[in-house]
Amino acid sequence: FQLGGCGILGVGIWLAVTQGNFATLSSSFPSLSAANLLIVTGTFVMIIGFVGCIGAIKENKCLLLSFFIMLLIIFLLELTVVILFFVYTDKIDKYAQRDLKKGLHLYGTDGNIGLTNAWSIIQTDFRCCGVSNYTDWFEVYNTTRVPDSCCLEFSENCGLHSPGTWWKAPCYETVKIWLQENLLAVGIFGLCTAMVQILGLTFAMTMYCQVVKADTYCA
Repeated sequence: FQLGGCGILGVGIWLAVTQGNFATLSSSFPSLSAANLLIVTGTFVMIIGFVGCIGAIKENKCLLLSFFIMLLIIFLLELTVVILFFVYTDKIDKYAQRDLKKGLHLYGTDGNIGLTNAWSIIQTDFRCCGVSNYTDWFEVYNTTRVPDSCCLEFSENCGLHSPGTWWKAPCYETVKIWLQENLLAVGIFGLCTAMVQILGLTFAMTMYCQVVKADTYCA
């Protein structure tokens, strides 16, 4: 857990330093960036790992039980989130698209360089334009225009040209398809994470019981 936490924290800090201008696409959760999530997760995992490590070394019942409870809470929360995600997939889809479209209006505005860069990178890398269609940008600019990152061949102010020179694929569906194609990797990662947590729970409770038995025997 300690090594895993350090690794996650390190990646988060690296992203924050090297990709500081790449933030979230969400207007409702501006701090919900990959770097921030990794930093928070890494720190939390390190704290839990530290508690478990000290508890095991010192054979401290309180720390071992605390480690078990914290890990169990995290495991149950993760399980709940996964279940809710599959149950409310359609509602999450609609909310996400609505929130992303709302975020388009912040594109290119002062103080939103992170969101601007995020959209530019997404549209360039995934060869897409807008959330559900390139016409999403028409409401942002109040004219027939898209960001230059939507262009088939990038050039300054190419977003003012005809729609025939823009990417037609919707970014939301394009990214969603990409995630579905990589679902196996995500599933394997999730399964491995769950197994590590279950092993941690088993280890903590086994050691806790041994310490309790030892204390009882000594008494």
